[in-house]
Amino acid sequence: MDIRVVNQGEAQYAEWGAGARRCAVGSGGIAVKLREGDGVTPVGIWPLRMVLYRPDRLAPPRCALPVAPLRPQDGWCETPNDPDYNTLVRLPHRAAAESMWRDDHLYDIVVVVGFNDDPVIAGKGSAIFLHLARADFTPTAGCVALALPDLLDALAQLTPNDRLIVG
Repeated sequence: MDIRVVNQGEAQYAEWGAGARRCAVGSGGIAVKLREGDGVTPVGIWPLRMVLYRPDRLAPPRCALPVAPLRPQDGWCETPNDPDYNTLVRLPHRAAAESMWRDDHLYDIVVVVGFNDDPVIAGKGSAIFLHLARADFTPTAGCVALALPDLLDALAQLTPNDRLIVG
């Protein structure tokens, strides 16, 4: 059961199982991702690597993918010339890294998407995730975001070979 993200008029939807659910994508829309920070949700077919979750807020989600708890010191390296670019790191880190332990609940559940990770190409883009959406589904920095019940539903149905299909 792949998750397919499509534009339908002014809104975007993620489709799997029975039906489509509203989602948010990057402020740059769905397109070929050219560089770090462009706000684009990358068009393509991407493997789903693992699920990270906030153990102080949620129980481990039911899922066939590898699942691991986040820790307050977890970050994601977003510095293109750093050897840890586009990987999970421990904060503080020698280079700029986004905190995975957020106050706003967006990363209470994060599915790591296999974009620019095999191999990692410096500057092509980092931290592409499936994560929780804001209540008004405002755009992300390039990720795909779903409401909590929808993300939990998708996770419960995924198998290790399922993919995120964008475009």
